[in-house]
Amino acid sequence: MKRIKEIIVVEGKTDTALLKELFEVDTIETHGLALDDKTLNLIKEASKSRGIIVLTDPDFPGKKIRDQIQKVVPNCKHAFVSKKDATGKKKLGIAEAKKEAVIEALENVVNFDVNQQSITWKEFIDLIEDNFELKNIVSFDEFLIQRPIIGRVFSYFIKIIECNPEDVSFNNSLF
Repeated sequence: MKRIKEIIVVEGKTDTALLKELFEVDTIETHGLALDDKTLNLIKEASKSRGIIVLTDPDFPGKKIRDQIQKVVPNCKHAFVSKKDATGKKKLGIAEAKKEAVIEALENVVNFDVNQQSITWKEFIDLIEDNFELKNIVSFDEFLIQRPIIGRVFSYFIKIIECNPEDVSFNNSLF
């Protein structure tokens, strides 16, 4: 069984259970949106000694947790599982994800340090094309879930091309 050096930050105990089936791994659980300062400090300390990988559910709460951690640990790594690969019979989440998708996510971690390139331009474009197709949004609720994620991707894009956000406009009325 492969050992993962970094500590993986997940939302709950079922996520930890799945990871322990696949890897020799240590985790920190955020308890979903109940992420508190004590847990954030634990994550910060873990990042100093072993590094961390954030692996949260591909939904709005997961993104919110990921953003909170990114603010405290800007050099953290991120692993992503797509919504289609993380949808079970009744729930959406890492614990319900296809095992192959979780393995692939942890083999392809990225970071968002503006001083260091972690993925190539082609990988960035592929990530957008593979995960953010507006034509797949079939309801307003789905749009509300995807909009913050799409907005965040575009904000990283703006940082990459080093332009002023006020200079960028979108013709799509969904933004």
